[in-house]
Amino acid sequence: MKNIDEIAALLIEQRKKLGIEQKDMYMRIGMKQQQYQRIEAGSDVKLSTLLRVLEGLDLELSIVPKGGKATPSLVEREPDSQSELGKGKGALEDDSDDLGFWFNSEDNS
Repeated sequence: MKNIDEIAALLIEQRKKLGIEQKDMYMRIGMKQQQYQRIEAGSDVKLSTLLRVLEGLDLELSIVPKGGKATPSLVEREPDSQSELGKGKGALEDDSDDLGFWFNSEDNS
């Protein structure tokens, strides 16, 4: 992938291949149709949001060197544990719950 538009086109193609409508993404990943529509329109998204969308479309992210194939040790190997990924599956949830941390100063001392 070279740009956001190519990624958006891939997401549209995969969603249609799975027979899923944009509105169905709410049930799959908890994202409202309007939010998901912006992603397919090529809006810039956070990596955590992209990973969540990829999970919902049965896709995964691979990072490879430019102009070459990935070495199995970089891309194709399975992580030893979920801790190797940094976080478990719950890490793909929406970040909106972080607003309480930033705007509720009751317990922050």
